[in-house]
Amino acid sequence: MTSATPLRRGLLAPSIAAACAFAVLIGLGTWQVERLAWKEALIATVTARFAAPPTRLPAPTDWARLDPATDEYRRVTFGAEFANDKEALVYTTGSSLHGGDAGPGYWVFTPARLAGGTVMVNRGFVPEGRQDPKTRLQGEIAGPVEIVGIIRWPERPGLFTPAAEPAKNLWFSRDSTAIAAAKGVGPVAPFFVEQETPPIPGGLPQAGALKPLFPNNHLGYAFTWYGLAAVLAGSFGVWFVGRLRARREAPAGT
Repeated sequence: MTSATPLRRGLLAPSIAAACAFAVLIGLGTWQVERLAWKEALIATVTARFAAPPTRLPAPTDWARLDPATDEYRRVTFGAEFANDKEALVYTTGSSLHGGDAGPGYWVFTPARLAGGTVMVNRGFVPEGRQDPKTRLQGEIAGPVEIVGIIRWPERPGLFTPAAEPAKNLWFSRDSTAIAAAKGVGPVAPFFVEQETPPIPGGLPQAGALKPLFPNNHLGYAFTWYGLAAVLAGSFGVWFVGRLRARREAPAGT
């Protein structure tokens, strides 16, 4: 057996481990570059749709044909009447679209009835301590109203999202269809609307124009992962050359 065999054995396992780690870091960096392209496209799309004038909300008979890819974030207008006695609270700590939300607090989801169906409307934000409608009676608009807002699709609960507490009128995700079902509201739209106008008397809930304030740190993350890959490659290279040199300089038979 030659002396090169132990040397190869001593370098093989670290080399495989370093190669695997390098591949993972490069993969993470590339994933962040792809996420950057996706985020920039999303921001451009949302910015354009927010700037467009509102169009009439499609009729309930057309709701099932709406597609999140083409219809989410559209500005729409429609006449409806709020069912204030069926409003629900969704806990929030803030939003990338609602710049004025200073959580913790709650979004107020209220059914808006129109001919042929019901749309759940996020009427805006109320701070902690103002959950009870009796503390903001001015905002309980009665009678027909013309609503302008943004179409959104329901937010499904995540793995770590707390379970809804319908008995306490409390939800933890903007799952408008689940809220409507718990409230006995139907037929309901497969989307909800983020209200922009009309202004709400008394200022609560806080409604207003939405802004695309999505965080976009993907380029920095990509540089971080690629930088770590470069550091790993450089460190391993120094170690590898050092091991080779030490082996060559070692006395024969050691």
